Amino acid sequence: MKLVDLTLTISQSIPTFPGSPKPQFILWSTLKEDGYNLELLFLSSHTGTHLDAPYHFVKNGAKIHQISLDRLLGNCILIKIKKGKNQAITKNDLVLFERKNGNIPKHSSIIFHTEWQKNLNTDFYFINNPGLSESAATYLVSKEINLVGIDSPSIDLGKDKTFSVHKILAKNNILIVENLSNLNKLSSKQFDFVILPLKLKDATGSPVRAIAIQRTK
Repeated sequence: MKLVDLTLTISQSIPTFPGSPKPQFILWSTLKEDGYNLELLFLSSHTGTHLDAPYHFVKNGAKIHQISLDRLLGNCILIKIKKGKNQAITKNDLVLFERKNGNIPKHSSIIFHTEWQKNLNTDFYFINNPGLSESAATYLVSKEINLVGIDSPSIDLGKDKTFSVHKILAKNNILIVENLSNLNKLSSKQFDFVILPLKLKDATGSPVRAIAIQRTK
């Protein structure tokens, strides 16, 4: 069994979505003064690798603390599809994948490897990122997908300021994981995954520890 950490490390220097606060780690207690070390954290619930709850875009959608654990682990399909600036993953891309690999089963979890993570420290990471087209999102809804993950900062194209794909997926109760990392270390199209958000009451999202579990002989 091989474990792969799919999580960005959160630090005070991690890039954040324009308009979101920069994370701050504030020293609160020290071994010298208090007998222990302790820090305060100030950050958006959508910092780094994170899970979007449907409530992020739907008034009566499920909130982070209401998401069932059985939706946060299981088998996942990896779709490698390199995309550049503001290039959409289309319905046709998904159909071509199915022709080569078989139909995507209903209730699957899917992660897209676009190779966008290599642009993490550029000034265009958050404004030109690839994402799903509306037709691709609607196609995944027809498959009753459980979860969609991507190695870019948003499931929407960077140029889409209306968050159209977020809204399509959220209103159909599909979970979204963004800013995944290290997908190049996955050696197979299918693997087991664990997504561990904090259990934050009434929150729209949470940073997660995302782990891939690959079976080895």
